Amino acid sequence: MQFLVRMDVRLPHDIPAEVADDLRARERERAHEIQRSGKWPELWRVVGRYANVSRFDVDSGDELHQLLSSLPLFPYMDVEVTALTVHPSKLES
Repeated sequence: MQFLVRMDVRLPHDIPAEVADDLRARERERAHEIQRSGKWPELWRVVGRYANVSRFDVDSGDELHQLLSSLPLFPYMDVEVTALTVHPSKLES
């Protein structure tokens, strides 16, 4: 199953800088692990925002939830998930 996922990060304004830096470093490490697994084949930054749009290729919605909730910044994210399927008018690649 493929999912389009938008993640908007909303860190509290009063979070200490060293805590925010640690969260970002752990987030990058975990994101790289998931990408290397092939489950997160596309990752795009949203210009001008602390947000991204990604495509995940997973076996189920449960697996997607498990991966997203394993991200250190997950508690600070607004996440929007859209299930994808091939459009019948798409030209074959």
